[in-house]
Amino acid sequence: MAKVSSTTELPVPAQAVWSVIGNFNGLPEWHPAVQKSESKKDGGTTVRTLSLMGGGTIEEKLEQIDDKERLYTYSILSSPLPVANYKATLRVREADSGGCNVEWSSEFDASGVTENAAVEQISQIYEAGFENLKRMFGG
Repeated sequence: MAKVSSTTELPVPAQAVWSVIGNFNGLPEWHPAVQKSESKKDGGTTVRTLSLMGGGTIEEKLEQIDDKERLYTYSILSSPLPVANYKATLRVREADSGGCNVEWSSEFDASGVTENAAVEQISQIYEAGFENLKRMFGG
């Protein structure tokens, strides 16, 4: 399996960032590639459908959320991305500086492209989100 892990530091408390990114259905509020997100619950399962800028949709399932630890884990059910068996965790931790670290990590199999190409595409998605968080929080 391929692995991607990206981290960025922001100069604000972890809870301030978590209040924005900790909402599983809130990706359009901070990620520039996501136009809208619709969430539905089916029993104990939460699924979000992301509508992407320029077209395309991604369907993701919430696997775990822990507000105390400020993290959630999700998997991709369907998407145009060149990945299969994708599972990711988004986490916010306090930093010694008084700010926080945001970590976005995943494991997946490349699908239809080389592993390097899939890793590059997922890394670019994470970095686009981090760049926007830096604009939002002054990072």
